Amino acid sequence: MIELILRYILYIFLGIGLFFNCLGSIGLLRFPDVYTRLHAATKCTTFGSIFIALAVIIYGLGCWYRGESAYATLALHTIAALAALLITNPTGAHAIARAAHRSGIMPKQAVMDELKEDKIE
Repeated sequence: MIELILRYILYIFLGIGLFFNCLGSIGLLRFPDVYTRLHAATKCTTFGSIFIALAVIIYGLGCWYRGESAYATLALHTIAALAALLITNPTGAHAIARAAHRSGIMPKQAVMDELKEDKIE
């Protein structure tokens, strides 16, 4: 009974992860400028990857509970990869957005630039 519940949770997490990764891919193709594309690529794919990693962790711990000790390593490696993803993805997105802003790339829609430096000439 518990294995059936874990299997359904696993499928739900995989479905959620796949859905958000697909949304991020569609947003990456459809959005007009670097900032909105970056938003789609980081927010959706990070959220989707979290759920896919959680599904792998649940699967690995479930197999470990049944006595297959090799799958405990799979769960631990996935936890480490998830931690790295949660640290590097927002940091990389911030660096890309800052580089785009400093190089003068402006968003397609009219926005107020609060980060613009006042240049004294």
